[in-house]
Amino acid sequence: MGAGWNSSRTSCNNKEKDIHGTLRISLPVANFEGVGFPGWDGFLGTRASLMLDVVFVAMIAVTSVMIWSIYQVRRRRKFLLHKRVQLVLAGALVIVVSAFEIDIRLYGWQDRAAGAPGGPVDPWVWRALYTHLFFAITTTLLWPWVIYRAWKLFPKPPRPGDHSSSHIFWARLAALDMLLTALTGWIFYGLAFVS
Repeated sequence: MGAGWNSSRTSCNNKEKDIHGTLRISLPVANFEGVGFPGWDGFLGTRASLMLDVVFVAMIAVTSVMIWSIYQVRRRRKFLLHKRVQLVLAGALVIVVSAFEIDIRLYGWQDRAAGAPGGPVDPWVWRALYTHLFFAITTTLLWPWVIYRAWKLFPKPPRPGDHSSSHIFWARLAALDMLLTALTGWIFYGLAFVS
């Protein structure tokens, strides 16, 4: 079936009280070819949820814009543009990843990866997830640290200075980490929700 609420199972305004007077609110349930998965179906035509699809596409945008921003600072020496782009990317990622984490905590992902509620998740999916989480966690630690140090140690407006060599080293490492986070995330997505 299509993405969205599965109206046969619940509705977005389904509030009722049980026999003890406790307010019960039904959570949305998506329907994927007759299988009721919790949450919203994604828009890429896989078993993934909406937020998994959003993050999948967002990482394509983030890595593309990050590479473009690095080009702007390395080849065109547009330091202020690079700074602004990195701050916007960081802010956008905080919003998207926060929404994603809330979605995963509310609805989970394993049933969708298994293809059926309560089904087993393939061991290769778990391996891909653990590899992805390694890079995602190190990126979460490294990238904000690089941005913070650049904010504090570069002159305003930004231009090369005493911090440049350190920034280049750590920023390259953070950019590589971000690329590996995206790549391993896409591999996880493919193994879990496409195959």
